[in-house]
Amino acid sequence: MDLLPAFVITLALITLVSVRYRISPFFTLIGGSVLFGLLGGLTLDATMEGVVAGIGKVFSAFGIIILCGAVIAKLLQEQHQTEEIIADIRQRVKNPPVIAGLSGYILAVPITCCITAYIMLNPILDRLEKDPKKRAILLYLAAVGSIISYALVYPTPVVIPLFDAFSRGMSPLFYNAVSIPLSLAALAGILLFFRGRNAGGTVTGTLAELQGPGRSPAAPSMTGSRSPVHWRAWTPFIAILLSVPVALFIFSLSHTSMINFIMLIGVATALVLAPQPARLQGLSQGAKHAGIIIFDICGAGALGFVIVRSGFAQEALGQLTSFIPVILVPFLLAALIETAQGSRVVTAVITAEVLAGSAVVSAIHPLPLILLISAGSCVLSYVTDPYFWLVQRTTGDDVGTVVRNYTLPVALVGIFLFIIAFCLEYFVFR
Repeated sequence: MDLLPAFVITLALITLVSVRYRISPFFTLIGGSVLFGLLGGLTLDATMEGVVAGIGKVFSAFGIIILCGAVIAKLLQEQHQTEEIIADIRQRVKNPPVIAGLSGYILAVPITCCITAYIMLNPILDRLEKDPKKRAILLYLAAVGSIISYALVYPTPVVIPLFDAFSRGMSPLFYNAVSIPLSLAALAGILLFFRGRNAGGTVTGTLAELQGPGRSPAAPSMTGSRSPVHWRAWTPFIAILLSVPVALFIFSLSHTSMINFIMLIGVATALVLAPQPARLQGLSQGAKHAGIIIFDICGAGALGFVIVRSGFAQEALGQLTSFIPVILVPFLLAALIETAQGSRVVTAVITAEVLAGSAVVSAIHPLPLILLISAGSCVLSYVTDPYFWLVQRTTGDDVGTVVRNYTLPVALVGIFLFIIAFCLEYFVFR
């Protein structure tokens, strides 16, 4: 069978099984991997090797990160430090949706991983809103905000391979002078999108309620001044941020090594500061929570690896260039690769490799070209996307709700970026 029909059939069956039978994403995605491999002409042995390799690749990329993030989150919860962080945030920003979206946007850049940023924000946002539906919206906003900066701002792992492949001497400062305002505009649009659907909200609990039983909030100042910052609660996050320049400029670590290094620094800091009972509970509960997440995203990695190994990207490029305008090729190619394997970093790397040396690169200015690929990486974040299943797991929503509140907003960002890239190419750089 041709790869494109096999791809469509596989995604349709994964969706059907996920929605109707509510089977664990790990098993539905592994089943989809085997189905696509056999439909696409791979032997069973080659398919199973691809499944194992895909699981290993995702685990090596995210295993340490997710475990460290989950343990930090549980340690904060055990010591009631999540509530202290919330109190600090609420003293300075009054709008929970803005807190969620902007926190995800900002944190994803220095940490260089949108999933890690989301995992770190999850326990904080989970206590910021009492109403379950509004609380879930905050999580969606944090996820979408983290993707926007991750897909657009230099230097993130998505932008770096695109910039290296296509910049042709363009300055990173010039690129960010366009991409940062553009990404902030996209974030503002997403905030308005949720607000227009009556999804936004304010904190419904008092500070005493948010701090939980047995916790007495700091007495409000009679002069209206702010309470002191709970620095001890923030220390693991501060350690992570401070370790970024150490990793880059002192140890000269690669991106993969840096992400794991800074998260290990963060969890080590949290463990050192935690008392023994909280340390034991944090490790136990954090490992349990991380294991569920890791297996789900490893399933997505298996499916993505098998699809990419089949030659899907190269076949798609050949078909696209034969019958559509050149401006659409990088966007649609990136969208197909992203839909096939779910990782924006992998999408950027594969798209850069496939397009390198083709007529597409010389026909489009570097800035719109990078934006077109970034747009394509956002346009369909669905069942092969590990982030999709992480958001589904943490919000507790069904697949259809995650599509409406995660896939659709991210797709709108992708369409917005495509329109901007199109206008830049035809009205600015020509």
